[in-house]
Amino acid sequence: MSGKLIITCALTGAGTTKAQNPNVPVTAAEIAADVVAVAKAGAAVAHIHVRDEAGVNTMDTNIFVGVVEAVREAVKKAGVDVVLNLTTSGSKFSDEWRIGHLPILKPEMCSYDPGTMNWANSFVFLNSPAFLEKLGHASQELEIKPECEIFDGGMIGNVDYYVKKGVLKNPLHYQFVLGVPGGMPGNIDSLAYLLPKIQPGSTWSITGIGRSSMPMMLAGLSAGCDGLRVGLEDNINLSKGVLATNVQLVEQAIGLAKAAGREIATAAEAREILGLKKHI
Repeated sequence: MSGKLIITCALTGAGTTKAQNPNVPVTAAEIAADVVAVAKAGAAVAHIHVRDEAGVNTMDTNIFVGVVEAVREAVKKAGVDVVLNLTTSGSKFSDEWRIGHLPILKPEMCSYDPGTMNWANSFVFLNSPAFLEKLGHASQELEIKPECEIFDGGMIGNVDYYVKKGVLKNPLHYQFVLGVPGGMPGNIDSLAYLLPKIQPGSTWSITGIGRSSMPMMLAGLSAGCDGLRVGLEDNINLSKGVLATNVQLVEQAIGLAKAAGREIATAAEAREILGLKKHI
């Protein structure tokens, strides 16, 4: 039996809107309140994107600082503990904006998307070699653990390349994000292809987008995953036609994990499993 299971909640994302689900947190206050709520529900990690005043995805450093400061204040006031994993995604933004919040906020984790793809056949999800080298070196210098988000098969090979080049450093943490149109489908075949190819000694987590959420949680648990990721970034429904909250999605994942005989990791235990350094 595998060790304790890390639950990550991806709260907001870049694209989900209140029109799709009014429970999507977009303001600093809403995001902070949801971080506290999911931490109380059992999530060890909160994955954070931020939005501008119009509710549109942004990588503006000032907005990021405002949101994360609100989150940290709320977490401290509530007396809960949670690992913060800050996004670096955002194809339309400059490399400087995508990385600029990291040295200021010093999170324990950040996303690392090791490749470019045609996201949902609608736009280019751009992660240039130059950007990936900058981010990899920055994460090492700042002692921030990069989470290698794997959307497609070729990204596994890119991770291997950057490990060999010294841009990424073992042990790694992989986050399989399956079911995005343009990437690998959210099914057992995708996981069976990807999992044997991760770097030795790595940890891994899994999420499925939309209707793939439940199948990928079950597949991950059956394969002995180190973590499950849930949240309104990836899936807005608790079940068909029933809109979810972030807390409900966390509780659902924990229920499945316990039914599979897995104990849930605290934030402190997640730090030990992932080899994280707490800066603040």
